[in-house]
Amino acid sequence: MTAELTVLTLAALLQVVQFVAYAVPANKEIGMGYTMSPRDREPSRQMSEQTARLGRAFDNHFQGLILFAIAVGVIQMSGQNSGFTALCAWVYLAARIAYVPAYAKGLVPARSYIWCAGFLATALMLLAALI
Repeated sequence: MTAELTVLTLAALLQVVQFVAYAVPANKEIGMGYTMSPRDREPSRQMSEQTARLGRAFDNHFQGLILFAIAVGVIQMSGQNSGFTALCAWVYLAARIAYVPAYAKGLVPARSYIWCAGFLATALMLLAALI
């Protein structure tokens, strides 16, 4: 398996870990009655600030993961894997791993810089495919 596909697989597993890190405290804080409901109304209890942040970080990774998966797919299908694209993939993953605690702890502006590193790595992979 190429480095890019390995990182894509690890990034997907990170999404699984993020789901658990968010879902467990969310279920404890707002109750399974609400989380198992159709959610037609707002919950009667609020999540803690940190749990809500974990939820937003989880959602944010879905958005970044889509673009990253496209970048990996383009690199793979065009056979343009290189040391540069592998490095970009690892930077993306490292940034996404660092992003979760930075967001959960409300680290400003570090969280935004970390996000930018992952986004830039993805964009550079896409640009590398065009060169």
